Amino acid sequence: MQKQGHELRVVMTKSAQEFVGQATFASLLHQPVLTDMWAQTKQGHVPHIELADWTELAVVVPATANIIAKLANGIADDTATSTLLATKAPKLIVPAMNNHMWDNPATQRNLKLLQVDGITILDPDEGLLAEGYAGKGRMPAVERIVSAIQELLSAPLNGQRLVVTAGGTREPIDPVRFIGNRSSGKMGIEIARAAAQSGYQVDLIVGQIEVNLPKSERIHITKVETTEEMFRVVDQAFVGADGLIMAAAVADYKVDHPADQKIKKTSATSTLSVDLTQGPDILATMGAKKQASQFVVGFAAETDHLDDHAQAKLSRKHADMIVGNNVTQVGSGFGTDTNQVTIYQPNQAPQQWKQMSKTAVAKNLIQFIQELR
Repeated sequence: MQKQGHELRVVMTKSAQEFVGQATFASLLHQPVLTDMWAQTKQGHVPHIELADWTELAVVVPATANIIAKLANGIADDTATSTLLATKAPKLIVPAMNNHMWDNPATQRNLKLLQVDGITILDPDEGLLAEGYAGKGRMPAVERIVSAIQELLSAPLNGQRLVVTAGGTREPIDPVRFIGNRSSGKMGIEIARAAAQSGYQVDLIVGQIEVNLPKSERIHITKVETTEEMFRVVDQAFVGADGLIMAAAVADYKVDHPADQKIKKTSATSTLSVDLTQGPDILATMGAKKQASQFVVGFAAETDHLDDHAQAKLSRKHADMIVGNNVTQVGSGFGTDTNQVTIYQPNQAPQQWKQMSKTAVAKNLIQFIQELR
């Protein structure tokens, strides 16, 4: 959060100081750490109230079952709980505890009370706990916590809604086989995260993916398998949306008549013929029907002549923008953590971006779109 330009202050409970010393946070922040609400109060200052008034967002991390119970019931018996009770800023609670403590009815009841009070709870992760066995209670990864903080800090875009597609679609040949592609879904999911962090309400429509789905109150997820299913969901979601970003790698063709039963290999023939027909063109359909207030962004994953193919797609699909990339380039394309894209817009010269992480590409893309709008 410091690297992103935010100013931070730390309040520590007595128990927290058993794990991490004050000097650690003081040296990182170049600010005093608040642990004793009485020391300065005796000198005429009320530090926990001053800090409560200063705060724009209060984050409790890690949040034990104890502090969750105190906050739910308005108990202010130390510096941390007194500061949290005094601040009017939004609050994010990041629980971390043993899975049995997490599942305890009292803990769950207290969490519900906090949610009723409008406090955001970030569910803990599942995995190996300090006790040596697996369960739900691990503190969420730093990336999840930072993402949740960013969402709470970002101003809502006046209720603007964005439709994003991710992953690859599958077209069945028979009940056990399908035609698919190499898309991992990373790029589309990073775009959905970036859009949510910027304040959009996001309808994320995913096909086959190889990465975890985002967890956000601003992201509504619908899973589909075939291009036809994706088309129906996108067509419905696009009504009243502000824009569509088609990052999914949809199948252009589908099997004309998929078999009802598994196709068996026989010694009578060494070949198998499958008739393919074109599936619905989601991007072109949405591009043709978009309203003046809506925008449509497509992706072009190419293996050669990127400029020619992307420019042709921009015109043919009636898109406002095409994000093109050469999937044969090292560090760009399916399954990678990085991407190198070129932005194509009508009547403008292509803009080639440097290779960067897909997270950075997504953030830059959302910012670029906002600036254009």
